[in-house]
Amino acid sequence: MVNTNAKYELLINEVKKISPFEPEIGLVLGSGLGDFAQKVETIKSVETSTLPGYPVSTVEGHKGFIHFSEYEGRKLLIFQGRIHFYEGYSLSECILPAYIAAKMNCSTFILTNAAGGINPQLEPGDLMLNSSFNSIFLKKELTDLIGIANVDQKNLFLNLPSKEINSKIRNAALREKILLKEGVYFFSKGPSYETPAEIQMAAKSGADAVGMSTVHEAVYAAILGLKVGSISCITNYAAGIKPVKLSHQDVMDTAEKVKVTFERLVKRIITEI
Repeated sequence: MVNTNAKYELLINEVKKISPFEPEIGLVLGSGLGDFAQKVETIKSVETSTLPGYPVSTVEGHKGFIHFSEYEGRKLLIFQGRIHFYEGYSLSECILPAYIAAKMNCSTFILTNAAGGINPQLEPGDLMLNSSFNSIFLKKELTDLIGIANVDQKNLFLNLPSKEINSKIRNAALREKILLKEGVYFFSKGPSYETPAEIQMAAKSGADAVGMSTVHEAVYAAILGLKVGSISCITNYAAGIKPVKLSHQDVMDTAEKVKVTFERLVKRIITEI
């Protein structure tokens, strides 16, 4: 396993100095979903660019802030913006939010992302609970990152995402009368969108949606003992599903349209956990 403790000791110490409390829930906000950070009470914020060793996010819609926030008495550690593998960073850098959440003693880690819909029953604007992950394109990198012994912990992966957390997310959606679909999230390295042939392959493997984040963060968080839940905002059709051109602007535009529903759901999830 990568010696993350030594590599990020200064970073963790700095975050602990800044923190006004010990958070309970870590929350990563995906592409176009960062506005949620302004919908809860912010106690303290820090720009990630000021933290020693924290990579700079280069993607539109990922502002690069860590917020210590509260909602309905729950203490939150919110990552407004994430670090992507396709930006040229190593996996040990991309999993930093999970590592920080664990070091800050969070018990739960909720990941959100923007994803392309593969399943024909998914449309732009839908919210999808990640029932499982497909990490076939990450096997070597994950093994290098967390070590063979941890990769072989099959019982751990049988509960990834956490069945307990997913049950609470379903209950939150029911309480808010939000249609929450479910499916398998397929990881793609990027930086380009997938080809129609690659999407067909993903569909045959059981994938319902595709994106360029989340899986390695979820795996690492689970290895560190966090209970993990994950929600995708379907912001576009995956390549070849519909005769339309893919663009990051469409991702941002769709996320903007669905953000009120997304905010309601995440707030209810926080109170349910």
